[in-house]
Amino acid sequence: MGVEQGRPAHVVVIGGGPAGLTAAWELLRHEVKVTVLERAPSAGGLGGTTVFEGQAGQYRFDYGGHRFITHNPDLLALVEELVGDDLLTAERKSVIRLGGRTYAYPLALGNLVRTAPTAMLAGAVRDLLLLPFRRPRQEPDDFAGWISSRFGPTLYRTFFEGYTAKLWGLNPRQLSADWAEQRISLVDLKDVVRRLLPGAANNPRTYARSYRYPKYGFGMIFDRLAAFVAANGGEIRSGVSVTGLIHRKGHISAVKTTAGEIACDAVISSVPLPDMVKLTGGKSKLRFRGLRFLNMPMAMDNVSDCTWQYLSDPDMMATRLQEPRRRSPFMAPQGMTSIMLEIPCDPGDRLWKMTDEALFELAMADLRRLGVDTSKATGECFSTYAPYAYPLMSVGYQKEREKAFVHLDQFDNLVQCGRQGTFRYLFTDTAMEMGQMAARGLVVGAEGSRWRRQVYDHRNERTVIETQSVA
Repeated sequence: MGVEQGRPAHVVVIGGGPAGLTAAWELLRHEVKVTVLERAPSAGGLGGTTVFEGQAGQYRFDYGGHRFITHNPDLLALVEELVGDDLLTAERKSVIRLGGRTYAYPLALGNLVRTAPTAMLAGAVRDLLLLPFRRPRQEPDDFAGWISSRFGPTLYRTFFEGYTAKLWGLNPRQLSADWAEQRISLVDLKDVVRRLLPGAANNPRTYARSYRYPKYGFGMIFDRLAAFVAANGGEIRSGVSVTGLIHRKGHISAVKTTAGEIACDAVISSVPLPDMVKLTGGKSKLRFRGLRFLNMPMAMDNVSDCTWQYLSDPDMMATRLQEPRRRSPFMAPQGMTSIMLEIPCDPGDRLWKMTDEALFELAMADLRRLGVDTSKATGECFSTYAPYAYPLMSVGYQKEREKAFVHLDQFDNLVQCGRQGTFRYLFTDTAMEMGQMAARGLVVGAEGSRWRRQVYDHRNERTVIETQSVA
């Protein structure tokens, strides 16, 4: 029985991350049998938390700088129910480190005037005055052009150019303007100035300070969601890789795995979009940017009062320094703290393959430049890896993304969801909403191509479930 023929009896969910686990939860609510397949040893995906047994006790490290913020009351109620009293409220403080200077993030007028070089301030003022005359007739399709046309060449060169090239490993002129549109909530330099003034409107979500965070790491949400799925009749198979799909005339009847075949009526997948295209006999040029996280204990109460620090100097290997204890004091033993460095690189790169010991020495040199007392490092360290951390939105990627969806539209009972599955940069709650939408689409038996596309195009800050046929 397929999507267009009625309600499925058994759905295989490929990927046990935020989107996949939420899809499984939604299906179980509608009494649909669910089997979740997860390649890693445990569920959680990029939402997971790693526990490190150090000399002084347990340390916990996430896969990146996660915060739980949502405008969806149902999703908030779910997380509050799962985590209970262990769901804390935390305050974020972030800064930008560049050229030996520390800038408040988001930018604050007093800090900017006190901190920035005179030449940079003068250049920004000049760009502001010239902004109406520099706006291009045609909207730039690359990141460098988009930023420069809105914020001026001074701020682009200072805060964006080097950091962006380091993060993506390519020239910002090769990066699509979509990345800027999705990540930068301010409209232009005039909007920057307005938000620097006293009495400015509330900051957008990108700059939100208050957020919810579990006591023992972000992965608590998905550990408990996985336990809920298992306790309510769902099956979670970890350490299992998908090797192919059995299908006929555009209908999937089984999933092939390293542990055998699993018959099913439909498939919800968060497998990276280009990988799913290749798994079903197609070709895709879409790519992801990877991250390596170097995690290390520190024998001190705290490194700073910052949740994280953006490291904008191009010659520093990391893009962000995080202190997990700033989210929850239970992320490190009492009297200790820890550091997590986010290092952009791809599988096979020099930094990806480097030993922890060699990477640790490079990290110590950068930390000293930042004023961190490296004598407090215990010498312990380990790495975690995220080969599919960010969809690489190079100029022209939209056509490749559309080709991938057209290829997968041949299957009437397959839907992709999540960050990797739809090749979108998403916050966690949005990925969870996508899983929820995918499950509802299967349950109500909506027209396949239509509801799948609604999931693919689901945007941050916007809940479209109520207005679509999948509701």
